[in-house]
Amino acid sequence: MIADPKFLEPHSREQLPASRRVYLEGSIHPDIRVPMREIGLSPTKDFNGESCANEPVRVYDCSGPWGDPEFDGTPEEGLPALRAKWIRDRGDVEEIDGREVKPMDNGYLSGKHAEYASKAEKNRLIEFPGLTSQRRRPLRAKAAKVVTQLWYARQGIITPEMEFIAIRESMGRTKIAEMSKDNVRNDLNKQHAGSSQLGKSPYTPSIFSRFPQRIPAQITPEFVRDEVAAGRAIIPNNINHPESEPMIIGRNFLVKINANIGNSAV
Repeated sequence: MIADPKFLEPHSREQLPASRRVYLEGSIHPDIRVPMREIGLSPTKDFNGESCANEPVRVYDCSGPWGDPEFDGTPEEGLPALRAKWIRDRGDVEEIDGREVKPMDNGYLSGKHAEYASKAEKNRLIEFPGLTSQRRRPLRAKAAKVVTQLWYARQGIITPEMEFIAIRESMGRTKIAEMSKDNVRNDLNKQHAGSSQLGKSPYTPSIFSRFPQRIPAQITPEFVRDEVAAGRAIIPNNINHPESEPMIIGRNFLVKINANIGNSAV
């Protein structure tokens, strides 16, 4: 990688105002620690001018290890392999040697070009020792084994990734659902019932009947497994990227947006 080292230092570990990193633990897999961001809320003044305290709100936090103020790492060393133990404990992968890294892999024309560039003062390649084959060898599935979350789900297996996702997706949905029943529409905790709870009406959009949502009050690991097994959701977690935090993409889960909007008028 060719870059100015001063621009590589991550800044997401700096805590946002009135918030802190918290972790929720798993029950099926007790070693799971799901990161969340807990945001403190200012008190609200009622009509009598008295202050009413508001409980903190926990939200989805995808800043990874850099969002933890206690994490001490560098980009050169790479992120910790969060899922390495989960992957190996399933017993269906094996290490391979892979091929030797060639100068062309790093943008050089030849070995001499790479040697010359390594001695240059500017645009020198930055080494990442945390990603060398000695530190993290590539994996592949053993013979006659399948290592996808889809396969595990269709075997009825609840993986650590699925429980991680269930905890992260829930974000206190049970509590919100209970509060939503009697809350007014402009209340912070008011939540729309969703198409599965809507009664039949001539004014109900037809898409709700053709493609009904089935979102439970509480997202459970079993629900995650069933949605993946049915093909309605995917868990993009490759065995050779154990540093990736589990997440899920599907119509019955939270919306994920990956966009480089910049200064576009949206």
